[in-house]
Amino acid sequence: MKTAILTLSTLTFLSTTAFAETKPAVPAKEASQIFKAAGFSKTKHGWEGSCDTGEITTYKDLNGDSLKDAVISDYSTMCYGNTGIGYHIVTQQKTGTWKLIFENMGIPTFLKTKGKDGWPDIENGGPGFCFAVYRWNGQKYDVNRYEYQGKACTLDY
Repeated sequence: MKTAILTLSTLTFLSTTAFAETKPAVPAKEASQIFKAAGFSKTKHGWEGSCDTGEITTYKDLNGDSLKDAVISDYSTMCYGNTGIGYHIVTQQKTGTWKLIFENMGIPTFLKTKGKDGWPDIENGGPGFCFAVYRWNGQKYDVNRYEYQGKACTLDY
């Protein structure tokens, strides 16, 4: 029994420590604006979107324009199927306001290749072996190609 409690306590500490180290430091006022721009509402459980409670998993300049950008992740197999994750990309405007520019189900990986205005291509990961890569065209992110481990692939049905 003592071993089980010690193991559980250790796992809890390790997972809490790991998450604490990976969450970006976002000022409270900014966080509120970011969540609101993505359509989330403040509840007693945190910021909730149409699927579940969200968390800011990225808070940095993604496209080199000296303005912050944020990625909100939320988790729900009811909304996102086997992938279980959805994300929302919000960017700070020159006026200081925040704007939602893209949302999708999946796990975003920002690639070194870029679209218009320096926005990185996004590999939309999840279960499987061939993933859509989205590219910013100046107005929105659209599918540009399909890749698996950096190599071109096709979706054969």
